[in-house]
Amino acid sequence: MVIENTNLAKGCLNGSVVLMTGGGGGIGYEASRALVWLGATVIIAEINREAGQHAADRINAELNTDRACFYPMDISKDEQVDALYTFAVDKFGGVDVLFHNATVTPVGAVDTLSIEDWDTSYGVNLRAPVMLTKRFLPQMMQRNRGTIVFVPSSGAAPYMGAYEVFKTAQVELCNTLAGELEDADIITYSIGPGLVKTATAVREIQKVAALMGLSPDEFYKMNESKMLDEETAGVGFAVSVAMAQRYRGQEIGSIQALIDAGVYRGEDNGDTAPQELTPEQFGIITTAARKLVQTFTEQYTGWFERNVFERQWVLRDFKKTTGMSADEMKGCMDTIKQQADTGDAAGIVKQAMLMKKLKQYYEHQCHLLQGYEKNPQKLRENSEIIQGWIKDVDTILSLLR
Repeated sequence: MVIENTNLAKGCLNGSVVLMTGGGGGIGYEASRALVWLGATVIIAEINREAGQHAADRINAELNTDRACFYPMDISKDEQVDALYTFAVDKFGGVDVLFHNATVTPVGAVDTLSIEDWDTSYGVNLRAPVMLTKRFLPQMMQRNRGTIVFVPSSGAAPYMGAYEVFKTAQVELCNTLAGELEDADIITYSIGPGLVKTATAVREIQKVAALMGLSPDEFYKMNESKMLDEETAGVGFAVSVAMAQRYRGQEIGSIQALIDAGVYRGEDNGDTAPQELTPEQFGIITTAARKLVQTFTEQYTGWFERNVFERQWVLRDFKKTTGMSADEMKGCMDTIKQQADTGDAAGIVKQAMLMKKLKQYYEHQCHLLQGYEKNPQKLRENSEIIQGWIKDVDTILSLLR
């Protein structure tokens, strides 16, 4: 099992109850399987009775347990959502993790796809996550603990509008919920699996590829760098639950969770110090690092002088863009300042990935600026300031290559 190759301990989710919608096959099945290995009890909510029961039976037989439980239901039906809630409370005392995995994938051009297909997609891909969240969130709030996971898609792919529109909306639903739950010990985040050759995906990709004038092989060839197999993508889902605290309020992908869990090494992040840096280059690095720390510290202080609404928006935007909180970044910046003050350029070099995150945020700020600054002179001046921040980061990164 791929899950055995992670840095997570078997049984680390002991005592947790996970509700996995659409867990009867594909990524949902593999995620359920990995979650049970991690120690969780998993309720597999599945519309296909045969597939759902078979999934639970296979997991229990393989892992010699009874912690995979099948519950037959159509998540688009309100009365069935209510019945599921009653079942979960009566049998398990409630759920700790609500994982919105179930989906339908209607394919076709916007003008030719039937309105019934649009309605079905809305019912499963957006309305159902809202209804399930509304039903299970109050108990999570009462206990002041829980995790809610959304599975969006934001590829804006041609001929998949009836799917993409509602799946993309899950991101904003997650963002809204994250803001409302900031002061609670309830975590919400969204995770995309990437392109995975599930049986359902293969059927729909054949239709999309034909509409695009491509063969299925040509379509997959175009996207092969982003592809995962079902088990690996499902393990990404499962390990994200075990590491949910670090993803709070974020939109991530299975690959990121797999990297964090030690399955993938990921891209070279420059954490290894170069072998040959001249004293002059070390001096350049420490000088640029001091400027970088001063810039961020001034920004950080300014954020907390804003009104509550602006401050919360900025801090959420920072975390969503960089994958870490402003407080975490401030702590890292304090470390970099200490390294610069003591001439520890080698220590600064090991902060390369952090600096890439900061550069990403400054580029994001520059992009936002173009949309709201209407005064041409101020736009030019402020753009130059942000570009200067980016240049300071690049000065350091250029010496690490």
